[in-house]
Amino acid sequence: MSDLPRKAVTRTAKLAALPLGFAGRATWGLGKRIVGESAELVGRELQQRTAEQMFKVLGELKGGAMKFGQALSVFESALPEEIAGPYRAALTKLQEAAPPMPTRTVHSVLAQRLGEDWHDLFLEFEDKPAAAASIGQVHRGVWHDGREVAVKVQYPGAGEALLSDLNQLSRFARLLGPLVPGMDIKPLIAELKDRVSEELDYDLEAQAQHAHAEEFADDPDVVVPAVVHQCEQILVTEWIDGVPLSEVISDGTQEQRDRAGQLLARFLFSGPARTGLLHADPHPGNFRLLPGDPEGEGDWRLGVLDFGTVDRLPGGLPTPIGDSLRMTLDGEADAVYELLCTEGFIKESMDLDPDAVLDYLLPIIEPAQVDEFTFTRGWMRSQAARVADPRSPAYQLGKQLNLPPAYLLIHRVTLSTIGVLCQLGATVRLREELQEWLPGFVLEEPMDEEESAAEA
Repeated sequence: MSDLPRKAVTRTAKLAALPLGFAGRATWGLGKRIVGESAELVGRELQQRTAEQMFKVLGELKGGAMKFGQALSVFESALPEEIAGPYRAALTKLQEAAPPMPTRTVHSVLAQRLGEDWHDLFLEFEDKPAAAASIGQVHRGVWHDGREVAVKVQYPGAGEALLSDLNQLSRFARLLGPLVPGMDIKPLIAELKDRVSEELDYDLEAQAQHAHAEEFADDPDVVVPAVVHQCEQILVTEWIDGVPLSEVISDGTQEQRDRAGQLLARFLFSGPARTGLLHADPHPGNFRLLPGDPEGEGDWRLGVLDFGTVDRLPGGLPTPIGDSLRMTLDGEADAVYELLCTEGFIKESMDLDPDAVLDYLLPIIEPAQVDEFTFTRGWMRSQAARVADPRSPAYQLGKQLNLPPAYLLIHRVTLSTIGVLCQLGATVRLREELQEWLPGFVLEEPMDEEESAAEA
């Protein structure tokens, strides 16, 4: 296995093979149809081959190519089932695995950053990586004080590769768009590019992880590993075992699915309220389901990994999100419309019907209308189809709405989390989490004079 390919021309050629490969297989499929094989059989084989090539190219390149693949993988719930089947396994692989960096390269980075005597910092260090992701891979070890640790080592040249890939992928956005109906690929790639410098900075990641680990230290439901050591290109944190969420998605019991879904929703909304930070990379590879205690008793807990991408929200999630949700559920069309205009979701040049805007929003927020909601791929597909069909009023109205930059990452994280909940098929008490953690969702009663005096 070679090192992470760094030459722009090499990476560009590999990425260019994706859309060319799609076209080539379409021609191959037509040839098969001509000689008499059924459309269904040919289509299934075509999709399988495309999925396999996609994983091979994105996985080998790591960098921005794999980051894009991971971002797409959480939206596979939105794909029509006849397409989703062959793609699901390939996209899910990107959440947990990638071809590893050679041992000699790992040792070289460790020696450069920790010193030639880096081995002395560990009682044990496993050369075989436990996980490989888009810009680095993780090795299991035992720190010199006896703690089991995860050692995250950044690929040499990762930043250069990340930007090169994302620039190249943006040129293919139109061709890649049909992979997820109803989703505009170009803004996703642009937003991933905006986060490159942060993701490469392990000092920022260590700060974000430390803030979460400190806040959730005694939490009965959420586990965040503590930071042990950090320097350029190296991040050492405590190790946590557990069932990867990708395995819960493929083989978990309904109890595990529901519990994972509930805790995922809780972490999404409670994290910003408690830390002022939004964990902005919610693909299943970043979560583990852990037993409630060392004896395996009690409720499952959610382990959270990888704080390389966060949104800084000092006051928690913006109050207008909760206000607009509450007013939409209450049917206050004019008030919702006015708030969306104020926040920039509807541009001044637009003149839309407030009732039509309400009709557009209500199906999307269906999970917040009831005490508990079962997220399914079918529900996700119906939402994607509604906003992607040019004949649909929702499509026409959606084209006229705007997404302000301040809400871009929040929007993507929320959509991604919903995608994972649909992959889990989890029944979640979402409304309960919104009431507890989302500013503005519950209208606070004004204090009477006695309460005001007591407060003073």
